[in-house]
Amino acid sequence: MKLLIDNNLSFKLKKTLSSFFEIVVHVSDFEMEANTEDKTIWKYGKENDFIILSKDNDFETLSRFFGCPPKVIQLICGNKSTVEIIEILNKSKDIIRNFDMDKENCLLFLS
Repeated sequence: MKLLIDNNLSFKLKKTLSSFFEIVVHVSDFEMEANTEDKTIWKYGKENDFIILSKDNDFETLSRFFGCPPKVIQLICGNKSTVEIIEILNKSKDIIRNFDMDKENCLLFLS
């Protein structure tokens, strides 16, 4: 699994999540600034076979309109620390793994 972390989440997630995901990158790794349009991130995720991890509901809209790829994991958790977000993702590993293998669903909500 390849994970692309949106700019509304900390780049610090990369280190911890790299033990679970094959490849973990943050949009800042590709010189995408905080003001990069979601469609640009979406296109990059699609072209490079990433699952996008975000708290931004704009990716939900893109997913519902265009389908997948890319798949989207949307965190519904408000303002949480990086440690709390890691806990959410760690407790959801099996759900994420099943989501990655699911050929029909494009959007996963985690809280």
